[in-house]
Amino acid sequence: MTSFDHHDDFSLDDDTLHEECGVFGILGHPDAAALTALGLHALQHRGQEAAGIVSYDGQQFRSERHLGLVGDHYTDPAMLESLKGSMAMGHVRYSTTGGTVLRNVQPLFAELGVGGIAIAHNGNFTNGLFMRRKLISDGAICQSTSDTEVVLHLIARSRAKTSSDRFIDAIGQMEGGYSMIAMTRTKLIAARDPTGIRPLVMGELNGKPIFCSETCALDIIGAKFIRDVENGEVVICELQPDGTVSIDSRKPALKQPERLCLFEYVYFARPDSIVGGRNVYQTRKNMGVNLAQEAPVEADVVVPVPDGGTPAAIGYAQESGIPFELGIIRNHYVGRTFIEPTQQIRAFGVKLKHSANKAVIAGARVVLIDDSIVRGTTSVKIVQMLREAGAKEVHIRVASPMIYHSDFYGIDTPDRDKLLANNHETLADMCKFIGADSLQFLSIDGLYMAVGGEKRNNALPQFTDHQFTGDYPTRLLDKEHEGEFSKIELLAGNG
Repeated sequence: MTSFDHHDDFSLDDDTLHEECGVFGILGHPDAAALTALGLHALQHRGQEAAGIVSYDGQQFRSERHLGLVGDHYTDPAMLESLKGSMAMGHVRYSTTGGTVLRNVQPLFAELGVGGIAIAHNGNFTNGLFMRRKLISDGAICQSTSDTEVVLHLIARSRAKTSSDRFIDAIGQMEGGYSMIAMTRTKLIAARDPTGIRPLVMGELNGKPIFCSETCALDIIGAKFIRDVENGEVVICELQPDGTVSIDSRKPALKQPERLCLFEYVYFARPDSIVGGRNVYQTRKNMGVNLAQEAPVEADVVVPVPDGGTPAAIGYAQESGIPFELGIIRNHYVGRTFIEPTQQIRAFGVKLKHSANKAVIAGARVVLIDDSIVRGTTSVKIVQMLREAGAKEVHIRVASPMIYHSDFYGIDTPDRDKLLANNHETLADMCKFIGADSLQFLSIDGLYMAVGGEKRNNALPQFTDHQFTGDYPTRLLDKEHEGEFSKIELLAGNG
């Protein structure tokens, strides 16, 4: 994985998967920056480490990029006033490629021969380091460790005449899973990787086009959903002198079958979003229904690990007839910084984020529903917490299959040797490690049925599912050549 970050092993976030980014862009609206800030707020779940907005006012590009949450910075009227213009784009980030420093915060901007351009993307290029090394050997100077910068260099070096054609030329050289937005002085350009691993949708507000990672960002501003950007498609929206917007779609001559990442449904997308034409909340309930059919157990209450396990727990309870209860209460106001200073505070562990509801748990046989298990360390703490609250039995049911493989398309996953499934030879060993009375995972076919309504086609899988199966939909050029890359060095500083 092209990652240069190493997270504290004691962090409460070390046992979850992190999505890299969310993107949003709007063209031709007088409140473009404010609407972009609202859209990014709706996409905050896709990245909490940094946020950036770039606007264009007809004369110059304006940029605000900051570490932290959207609400920490973009609720200031003075800041939004500084982002003048009728076109804007923004990005929320969780860093998988490149460290959490301001120079890596997107959108990235460059002044080119055809004018200024800002770009941002969600996902990961599997040949980003390979292309970076090639560019540097040809004399390029890289200011960030973000692989988005590679695309800027390729746009700058393209011999195509228009900014649109240069953009298409550049992304045609990149591989991996991504959705990308670019903005020039008159255009908003959206692109999705040929396999369609990462989602991207198109909407409109008062006739003005919008592109964003999920439909929930359209809902927050009252925009209308138009359609998904197709895999391999580039959509070019251009502001005309009379204020109208032209829309041009470029599609590949040989289109590949779409393979959306299953983890959008399992974990990443907001439950109220529509991804690939499917309601995420309903797919997660379906996972719980299928889990109840595949792994029934005699119990008194069905309890979700909040918040991710809640829809699946509702489905499990409805299918099994076992009552659904909020047996774990989540504290939404704990941040990573609060727990990092001392080992004594870290030792409180999961209780900082979750508390057992003893009135529900005491004396009960509990079915604990989680959306996924990565390293298993959080599961250990939660089971211990439930037992301390008086649970008679704890049966864990996981609404996705075991995770065996790392991701290279924008999800920050631990190394393979740190994944629970690779550290124990049998399910019984995993169960013993966690301390539960029983442990079962949803089957891969059960997951496929929940999302797409049919079992996995092993010859031509309908989704990207490599975390479970090891079946990567693209070649992994950086991974194949990882021993050949020299260390990326940047001047230390606060930028």
